[in-house]
Amino acid sequence: MSATVAAPVPVVFKAACPDCRARFELAATAIRLAIGASRRTTFYSFTCPECDTSVRKPAGERIIELLTGGGVRTLRLHQTV
Repeated sequence: MSATVAAPVPVVFKAACPDCRARFELAATAIRLAIGASRRTTFYSFTCPECDTSVRKPAGERIIELLTGGGVRTLRLHQTV
């Protein structure tokens, strides 16, 4: 009996650009997640593939779970004293 290992399916996220209003799918590698000490400093960002605009959106707990579970790189922001 031989076992076959299926290749992992790449995760894609649906997103939209607030500037050009395009809707598209992004790979986990195209998104960055920053987790700060407050809601204001916790966000995800990407570049719109249609208009090349840098987009930054707030990330609540559920978004953080989905993005980290999908392999999005995370930057933890530390507060300086």
